[in-house]
Amino acid sequence: MGFWDHAEALRSVLLRIAGLLLVLTVVLFAAMPYIFDSVILAPCRSDFILYRLLARLPGAMLPDAATGEFDVHLINIRLASQFLIHATTSFWLALVLGFPICVYLLWGFVAPGLYEEEKRGMRAAFLAGNLMFFLGVATGYFLVFPLTLRFLADYQLSALIPNQISLDSYMDNFLMLILVMGIVFELPLVTWLIGKTGYLRRDFFGRFRRHAIVILLVAAAVITPSGDPFTLMVVFLPLYLLWELSAFSVPSSPARPLAENHGQTQ
Repeated sequence: MGFWDHAEALRSVLLRIAGLLLVLTVVLFAAMPYIFDSVILAPCRSDFILYRLLARLPGAMLPDAATGEFDVHLINIRLASQFLIHATTSFWLALVLGFPICVYLLWGFVAPGLYEEEKRGMRAAFLAGNLMFFLGVATGYFLVFPLTLRFLADYQLSALIPNQISLDSYMDNFLMLILVMGIVFELPLVTWLIGKTGYLRRDFFGRFRRHAIVILLVAAAVITPSGDPFTLMVVFLPLYLLWELSAFSVPSSPARPLAENHGQTQ
């Protein structure tokens, strides 16, 4: 195939991706009122699954912000916010849900130019990347965001200042925390890819483990600014497990960079 043949094939793939996202966005736009009530706004109510699980634990183990009744009522203060959030949330959810299919369509364009060994490595990276991303999204939705919401919604600088949470503020924090956790969970895949080049090996993680613990504790404190040990550890432990999983995913013995190996082969 010549250059213009490849360009036409890529154009066809991009048009199919755009069509897929358009269809998913329209479907999600129609279903968005139900999704908002049942999924997006679920952490605002006391019957959310995490809160019911926490209620079964001994009260002495939990911070005050994680116990008792909890109910958040959002307000809208901008004329067009509800429509814009309806449309943008539909698109972002379509992008998240359709991402594996989009990557698969792009893979169909790239795969014919790869060797069989490269194809096997890319398939493994594709499956692992999607699995870890959605695992991170689930951790953000079921764990990180609800704990953050409970603390910030009840926090008061003064009893004379009541909290009135806007829809825009809620959605900004909801999407930011969940997508950040999805991206953070890609750390083992990134380290695996760097390890394949020969520039990273397992002893790096052992040498900097103590530094990593401090950095991850600070990151957990920033993600969930409640300050209580329980919430801090609930967020810190998944991050630390990602660090150890990243260490496990790279070679334990020294390896030459790919460029160096390629030069020796020639």
